[in-house]
Amino acid sequence: MAQVKYCLQCGHELSLMKIDGKDYLACSAKNCGYVYWDNPLTVVAAIVEHKGTVLLARNKAWSHKMFGLITGFLEKGESPENAVLREVKEELSLDAKLVSMIGIYPFLERNQLIIAYHLSAEGEIKMGEELAEVISVPPEKVRPWNSGTGPAIKDWLEKRGF
Repeated sequence: MAQVKYCLQCGHELSLMKIDGKDYLACSAKNCGYVYWDNPLTVVAAIVEHKGTVLLARNKAWSHKMFGLITGFLEKGESPENAVLREVKEELSLDAKLVSMIGIYPFLERNQLIIAYHLSAEGEIKMGEELAEVISVPPEKVRPWNSGTGPAIKDWLEKRGF
């Protein structure tokens, strides 16, 4: 459950309440009715093709062997398409074009919903402040992982015949 402890409407303490058979945090005040639904966050992910390769990035907070797709949160008032282009620009300084949407994937461990896209990009890579390293991998050598954005990679590779 989330780290929210107090009602966002009246400030009373939240307590565990069963609603439709599921546990939610709800306001303890009798007349408030606030429920913290803890809905998933929307994340966009990009399989970025650059000079015939797929770009995989390592976040500064990750172990040295862990690489993934370019991802970021969808911001208020932003379309998923604009968000994924913005993330590629912010994290890689590349101008990208949408090729196709790959799919929508639940990432239950992080309470996220991932909208994944295939993009083609041009320009010189300049890493943003969140990244420690970027590698270029031929598409046929990319290996999907089991969670998060891994299923998007798997679907993309299968569509390409790998």
